[in-house]
Amino acid sequence: MALAPYASDPERTRGREFPLENALARGPRSAYQRDRDRIIHSIAFRRLRYKTQVFIAPDGDHYRVRLTHSLEVAQIARVIARTLGLDEDLTEALALAHDIGHAPFGHAGEEALKAALDRRGGFDHNAHCLRTLMRIESPYCEHDGLNLTWETLEGLAKHNGPVAQPNWALAGLDAEYPLDLATWPSLEAQIASLSDDIAYDNHDIDDGLRAGFLDLDELLAHPFVADHWAEVERRYPLAPRDRQLAELIRSQIGFMVNDLIAETRRRVAGMADVGDVRGAGRATAAFSPELGEAERGFKRFMYEKLYYHPEQVETARRARAVIAELFAAYSQEPVLMDEEWIDTLPRFEPDRSRHIADYIAGMTDRFAITCHEQIYGRTTEGLRNV
Repeated sequence: MALAPYASDPERTRGREFPLENALARGPRSAYQRDRDRIIHSIAFRRLRYKTQVFIAPDGDHYRVRLTHSLEVAQIARVIARTLGLDEDLTEALALAHDIGHAPFGHAGEEALKAALDRRGGFDHNAHCLRTLMRIESPYCEHDGLNLTWETLEGLAKHNGPVAQPNWALAGLDAEYPLDLATWPSLEAQIASLSDDIAYDNHDIDDGLRAGFLDLDELLAHPFVADHWAEVERRYPLAPRDRQLAELIRSQIGFMVNDLIAETRRRVAGMADVGDVRGAGRATAAFSPELGEAERGFKRFMYEKLYYHPEQVETARRARAVIAELFAAYSQEPVLMDEEWIDTLPRFEPDRSRHIADYIAGMTDRFAITCHEQIYGRTTEGLRNV
């Protein structure tokens, strides 16, 4: 299928930070296909299997983790990209990689690392995603990082829009390989970001109900859900409740996807190339104003009832303590880290503490728990069985 004029064309990529390797291209793949494949084959991507999505270190086989969530985002994003005539491979690469920078225990772990680096520039999972892909994960002989295309790195750096005040990690990378942080990213990046919203708005309902943290009647009465639920009951009045709920989630995803496609088509009218997208001065991919307002209201509901549920808050407190204590232990005794991290430990601050934070951020939930138990000699209560 031919690309739309406003799409990112792999034949017109701005290239890679280290161009020498272009002569070593393997197989008939576009530049963005190669990016997607590098992400899938990376260690950082595999670690997403054991990183928190909503519930920390879940033992239940049916709960989502960062890996399954990223796959669901990629599936939604590809459908939208295909319909709008965008590059599907770039969209998929961005969707698959968008959570790679998350620390163990999700936002609780990020808060702990941010506090640990408070006087050394802080920690941000989005910037750490770029740091991981551009500098930390280095499987190639010729250069550091995965050497992804400019468009993939740009999309990851500013998938939520222009970055006016990048933190130390992103600012440093941008100084070495400028990513035009002040402009909007490609439509592929914007679609990947909104597909993330669609995925967790709906799939977190499933996990929240499974865990017993969401009250079913209260959920089904919420305006964001009520009309879709009424239609499900009308069409399938005799179906078992679990099947009705699965249909509800599918219905809502489809509705949000169609709304996003329609609003984005309206906004791209008259755009001649991807430069028009970057220079638009506003988001080009978007929900309609009505759905956007309803979706924000539903997010507030989910924060109140699920993400800030008392049990979730207590679990997050324990997770922050684990990360803080790991950081303290490695700061006092760096020999507790893996050998390769000891060998590359900087001598001076702030690089020394940032290096330790990089090590912790790369951990999975279960590895962080194991390391904490080995160092402190006690079971990490409240994190192993969710």
